[in-house]
Amino acid sequence: MLKIRQLQKKKQDEDASLQSNAKDDKIAVSNNSTSAARVSAAQLRLQKDLTELDLPKSIKVNFTNPSNIFNFVLSIVPQEGFYKMGLFKFTVEINENFPIDPPKIRCMQKIYHPNIDLDGNICLNILREDWSPVLNLNSVIIGLNFLFLEPNPNDPLNKEAANVLAKNKNVFASNVKVAMRGGSVDGERYDRVI
Repeated sequence: MLKIRQLQKKKQDEDASLQSNAKDDKIAVSNNSTSAARVSAAQLRLQKDLTELDLPKSIKVNFTNPSNIFNFVLSIVPQEGFYKMGLFKFTVEINENFPIDPPKIRCMQKIYHPNIDLDGNICLNILREDWSPVLNLNSVIIGLNFLFLEPNPNDPLNKEAANVLAKNKNVFASNVKVAMRGGSVDGERYDRVI
């Protein structure tokens, strides 16, 4: 019984000492906050997604500001299909509510594509109604790459391009080639991507 009381007294003394030190340390901690304390759930998830990226050599991720992983540029060079060997760049913005909210992706160039409008908005179902927090960044990038391999005329943002693709693939292929070289299609000038 005596030993238990001695242990309790020792514990109380240690607790009192810790509380006294904690007051001093509290000021130091508030002034020297560690970056680990500021890491958000979105940042943790994004870091995980970025480390797990498994992309082909034709897709590159470039961080214009290495200290900000929430904004980067994605470059895609399709290796086949209508858009073969074009260089397409996208801005990727991820907010603090990721993965609840999908990334915001915009094409940096004006291109002739049924699923990308002239302002760079992208029609990709997993960036809209089919987004789910279980999807990762790799899925989104591969989905975006797939738009260049298999443009979808059934879910268009550029209705003119979609109509041409649905009616005559040869005319569509010709229009894509002209547009990729910086030419005009139906009075609209496009950015050179080759």
